[in-house]
Amino acid sequence: MSAATTVPLADRISLKEKIGYSFGDAASNFYWKTFEFFLMIFYTDVFGISAAAVGTMLLVTRIADAVADPTMGAIADRTKTRWGHFRPYILWFSVPLAVAGVLTFTTPHLGGGAKLVYAYITYSLLMFLYTAVNIPYTALMGVMTPNSQERTSISSIRFFGAFTAGVFVQYFTLRLVKFFGGGNDQLGWQLTMVLYGILAVGLLVLCFLTTRERVAPPAQQHSDIKRDLGDLFGSRPWLVLVGVLLMVLAAFVIKGSASVYYFKYFLKRQDLLGAFLVSNGLAFLVAVSITSRLAKLFGKKPLFMIAIGGGGLIIAGFCLAGPSDLWLIFALQIVSSFVIGFNSPLVFAMFADTADHAEWRTGRRTTGLVFASAIFSTKIGVAIGAWMFGLILAYFGYVANVEQTGRSLHGIILSMSWIPCVLMVLAAAAMTLYPLDDPLMVKIEAELKTRRGVIEA
Repeated sequence: MSAATTVPLADRISLKEKIGYSFGDAASNFYWKTFEFFLMIFYTDVFGISAAAVGTMLLVTRIADAVADPTMGAIADRTKTRWGHFRPYILWFSVPLAVAGVLTFTTPHLGGGAKLVYAYITYSLLMFLYTAVNIPYTALMGVMTPNSQERTSISSIRFFGAFTAGVFVQYFTLRLVKFFGGGNDQLGWQLTMVLYGILAVGLLVLCFLTTRERVAPPAQQHSDIKRDLGDLFGSRPWLVLVGVLLMVLAAFVIKGSASVYYFKYFLKRQDLLGAFLVSNGLAFLVAVSITSRLAKLFGKKPLFMIAIGGGGLIIAGFCLAGPSDLWLIFALQIVSSFVIGFNSPLVFAMFADTADHAEWRTGRRTTGLVFASAIFSTKIGVAIGAWMFGLILAYFGYVANVEQTGRSLHGIILSMSWIPCVLMVLAAAAMTLYPLDDPLMVKIEAELKTRRGVIEA
């Protein structure tokens, strides 16, 4: 084996610990996949506020993340406990996150303005607590091992957990709402989120118990948040990844949100939505299972570009399908999801690489801050996608729970096809500016090990 594909024995992580780490992302996806596929339709068709108001709310509430996310990353970097820097937060905030999830999906008996205020407050609280759990959780991967290839393996198994929970959410959510609500969707959503909260707390506790932190910042490093932020914004690899992630997540959310409307109003087959979304999750799982091997063969950057660029072009095919072309619709979903599926493990492995690159370049390690920026970019991308989709629905004349006009249906179809396609192709093109390849990462890892050895001596 070449040096680029050999993982030293001391850097390897057991399968048990990798699976334990994946439980954390499974927990997060009880919320994330609910946001991606059902948040918009919950707010418009159940909670009872307009699509434009929802889109604006989701964008406005993310302004607070410009402060909350890097602050959480910096706090986690500076936290010192017997459990490490990042693991304690996974435990401490698991129950508050579950409570906020229930409150967000509870519909109060309030007037229009007061109801919108309630939505702003509860959704902001939920996202703050999601930040408090997910930024330390994501940063944890960067300190479980110093080896780039092993982190790709951890990330791949992590997304097994993510997509398993995602498949569950995509297939069962509307069924659970119907089961718990008995015709009352407001009650159904509330009790469904109670169930998801219980499951998430259990998984986060298991993640805390089964993982360990092994990579520490340089011993001589002193706290300097201003310098850390300056180093971050001076990192070309980080800047490229942030820009790419914004476009990719916006595309995912536009298409994911549109799927529910597409099946309800265009195909008039909402009974098939669960199977459609599950086919997406299963195709992702297959892709994730071979991502680590393909990344060793082709390199992370080329494989990532193929995933988002090629997947985006396939998604454009949804514009060709009519209401009776179910075979084509499912085929496009399965093939595009398989191709796109390579991106998820790769992007967080590459963010871990940027943390190594920053330490190599500046002599300072800010893992929490780097991954805080990744989560911030993810949430901003989701907010931009939801905002854009809300504006698209409003522009094309969408009205909730009525027969849609041809113009409104056209907007939904564009949101399933050309709009996410363009965003993903642009993101693939932007990745040509990303400078970190696998041979450079091997060099960086070797030099960082030498430095750490000198420090420890």
